[in-house]
Amino acid sequence: MDQRSRGRKHMLPRLHHQSDIDPVVLSYLHELEAAGFTGDIETQYSSRFAVATDNSVYQQLPQAVVHPRTTEDVSLIGKISSKPQFERVTFSPRGGGTGTNGQSLTKGIVVDLSRHMNKVLEINEKEGWVRVQSGVIKDQLNDAVRPYGYFFSPDLSTSNRATLGGMVNTDASGQGSLKYGKTSNHVLSLQAVFADGSLLESDLSAGQPEVGSYAEKALQVTEQVCRDKRQQILDKFPPLNRFLTGYDLKNAITDDDEFDITRVLCGAEGSLAFITEAKLNLTPIPKARTLVNIKYDSFDSALRNAPLMVEAQALSVETVDSKVLNLAKQDIVWHSVRDLITDVPGKEMQGINIVEFADQDQATVDGLVASLVERLDETLSKGEAGIIGFQVCTDLASINRIYGMRKKAVGLLGAAKGRAKPIPFTEDTCVPPENLADYIAEFRALLDSKGLAYGMFGHVDAGVLHVRPALDMCDPDQERMMLEVSDEVVKLVAKYGGLMWGEHGKGYRSEYSPAFFGEELFAELRRVKAAFDPHNKMNPGKICTPLESNDELVKVASVTRGYYDRQIDVQVRDSFKQAMECNGNGLCFNYDTASPMCPSMKILADRRHSPKGRAGLVREWLRQLTEQGVDIMSLEQETYQSKASLKGLIDRVRNRINQRHEYDFSHEVYEAMNGCLACKACASQCPIKVDVPSFRSRFLNIYHSRYQRPMKDYLVANIETMLPLMAKVPKVVNTMLAQGWVKNMTASTVGYVDAPLLSVPTLAKRIRRHPIEPFDMQRLFSLPEEERAQYTIIVQDPFTSYYEADVVEDFISLLIKLGKKPVLLPFKPNGKAQHIKGFLKQFKSTAETAADFLNQVAKLGIPMVGVDPALVLCYRDEYVELLGDNLGDFNVLLVHEWLLPRLSEFEQKTATDDSPWYLFGHCTEKTKLPNTEKEWGAIFTHFGATLQSVPVGCCGMAGTFGHEVDKLQMSKDIYALSWKPNLDKLPMDRCLISGYSCRSQVKRFEHVKPKHPLQALLTLL
Repeated sequence: MDQRSRGRKHMLPRLHHQSDIDPVVLSYLHELEAAGFTGDIETQYSSRFAVATDNSVYQQLPQAVVHPRTTEDVSLIGKISSKPQFERVTFSPRGGGTGTNGQSLTKGIVVDLSRHMNKVLEINEKEGWVRVQSGVIKDQLNDAVRPYGYFFSPDLSTSNRATLGGMVNTDASGQGSLKYGKTSNHVLSLQAVFADGSLLESDLSAGQPEVGSYAEKALQVTEQVCRDKRQQILDKFPPLNRFLTGYDLKNAITDDDEFDITRVLCGAEGSLAFITEAKLNLTPIPKARTLVNIKYDSFDSALRNAPLMVEAQALSVETVDSKVLNLAKQDIVWHSVRDLITDVPGKEMQGINIVEFADQDQATVDGLVASLVERLDETLSKGEAGIIGFQVCTDLASINRIYGMRKKAVGLLGAAKGRAKPIPFTEDTCVPPENLADYIAEFRALLDSKGLAYGMFGHVDAGVLHVRPALDMCDPDQERMMLEVSDEVVKLVAKYGGLMWGEHGKGYRSEYSPAFFGEELFAELRRVKAAFDPHNKMNPGKICTPLESNDELVKVASVTRGYYDRQIDVQVRDSFKQAMECNGNGLCFNYDTASPMCPSMKILADRRHSPKGRAGLVREWLRQLTEQGVDIMSLEQETYQSKASLKGLIDRVRNRINQRHEYDFSHEVYEAMNGCLACKACASQCPIKVDVPSFRSRFLNIYHSRYQRPMKDYLVANIETMLPLMAKVPKVVNTMLAQGWVKNMTASTVGYVDAPLLSVPTLAKRIRRHPIEPFDMQRLFSLPEEERAQYTIIVQDPFTSYYEADVVEDFISLLIKLGKKPVLLPFKPNGKAQHIKGFLKQFKSTAETAADFLNQVAKLGIPMVGVDPALVLCYRDEYVELLGDNLGDFNVLLVHEWLLPRLSEFEQKTATDDSPWYLFGHCTEKTKLPNTEKEWGAIFTHFGATLQSVPVGCCGMAGTFGHEVDKLQMSKDIYALSWKPNLDKLPMDRCLISGYSCRSQVKRFEHVKPKHPLQALLTLL
């Protein structure tokens, strides 16, 4: 039987996960819970799979995931595991999961300290230090200490999702390290928990460790090693800014000849102990900052010119090659920096150096910048050094936008076209800066000889360049090439006096440790490991193994994600590329509450409920279906063609009844998809464009071919056809909806709360108040072209037309005041709700009907304008994806898109009111159309008013999401993240909201009906 026929016969089988959890581990977890562990213990397949990958090429499924709440919980993890029967239970600490070398991946138990242990515990303003739990995110820390005039200076590209525990464990550095150093330069003390549960405050402020504990032995043995082997250690390691990470024996002996075990723990990748708290010193925020963007005709020129920037006493010199720049130009991030990094007419920009000067004294910065600018002008006039131009930037917001673009480089490289993707494995090598250009020339020659494309960016001031060769890891031959290139780069780094790992730690590159340390010193490293962790329980295989053990180090050629991905048919991989291409960069874990991506992750702190988590679960779902012989593409096609039948309904209901008794991995995927708000922020905010709503709807479509849908899904999918009928008797409908028993029944049986009331009077009655003619295609066609130019067609959407008819009426009034002739297009369902709930067969029919109608209307040449962003943008997104070339060429504009290019037609007004208006943008609109807020601002300025944009994320309503009983608390929590705090401090009557669902959410919680921006414009006129 071939695969296609097998797929049809089985339709959608139940998907089992392997019963692969070690019984000893299960017994350990039961005992841990019984002993009083207060955190979360997760053994379900989806939770384990969500932490089976990081930002590397590797995939390793752990036995379980535990999320401790306190240091006592972490200590308990160690104490219980030290019992003889649990000797083979192992652990790997995890923070943000942004590592590029698999540092936190393990076959054992992942101990995730990011969910609960994420508090800033103490800020000492006078002495300039802070104490934090290890799950605190870098940007979170800086937000906490900024009011005191401080910041934590090691600056990572992943600063909005990387945890302090992760920074300590990899001894992270990043931009500015020439002046600010690495994380270990700022760690005053660490609270460490050992594999036996013993505790150590590394500055010994809490006293000596318990006698006989691992902590006591680690302290004694490590100091002895550092002192006995001092000269060998000094002779071995080069004096680089990015000194060796992992058991930093060199710097553990201070200038005062004191032993500091803190330096050994920094960079240990969790292989020695759990880090639960850190006391960190802080740096005063520079009062003066200036950035100089220098443009070059080749990347080699940028590299060779960088040392001169360092000589100019710059704080940092960051470099970006043309590949990264070109990818940035295709991303949403470019709109924020295009005026700060402009092209040079007649020249091709092949690289830039971003040079920053910072100091407490403005005059000092101005002098340094003036000196550099003078030198650049002279070089430019002579046509030397490959410099083709430069721009100076002194505005702090603009400087931050440039760095925002630079920080997105990691993700942008993953968005390269084609199956081969730039991947990390040799990307943080470090050589003396004066050797960097020659080293990179040989590095490039190596990659060119293999026929590999690559992108480059990094910290040229420290001799660290991130080089990511593009490989298709689903191709076994290219997967093997990764090891070949890696081996060659190790030799190359040694030739130029550098290190293989200058920034991102060792992880699966630990196999190279013996070569770098040398046999004798590596044995001493193993002595240290044995003292800390004699049974090799802490992140085994990373950095080194205990002396006298037979355990092996992990290897570069360990099992990669590509091994699993290539088990999926290539046609399926290409079709589901929005999920398949996620590279784990983790931007969806963004701490910033004003960032639209990803609201469910921000609230739940559950990695499954993030674009990365959902993409990973769909990949595994596709792999398991393939493993069971299902022809996924044929199965999906059948869902479009099959007709509803009583037998099919009975089977789906029976399967749903039985699902509580029969395991199916699909249910775990469904749970993760069910928490998605379908806000579409990921589709543009993610540098890889991981579009969860797109593959979510496809998953739901296939999933519900086996399992019956809940009743509420049918209500949502059919709301557009029901509303015109309900609007015939709006008062009757509203009276019924207001009844307490109806509300209770709707909540308990259907699963919906806070149903909105229909507009009274209805839109049909409201338009009778205005001189608006009915839509007549034939009559409009007969008009002369210049007369037709005075018309504007309003495209209705179900929500504003039936629930907020006053908004549509006010748009009609606005058009009339502007001298236009409005025409209301007959209501046609849009289908957005059908797509969200995975009714793809119905959505396709709705989209084809709507597109055919709108294409006919478009022939009039009259602009078509819609009011609600979510519905209008559906025509440009979901319609394009589904209909492709059959979409046609109609275009529905949003109100601001229609207004902005026509401003010259309307009289400009002088401001009469100094009070600003405040714009709260719809998340889909802001991410799909990033200039929206700026354009609304220009429109308000034209009409004599001031409009300020308010930085907010998602409001938590997202269509009908906020009305669903099981989502109600999440909806409230999301609203409380950024919307409520901002609304509370602003005058509500001046707050404008462009999205219907956002206005509905505010009305629900604040009991005030906010205006659409067009309604404020109407008052101005």
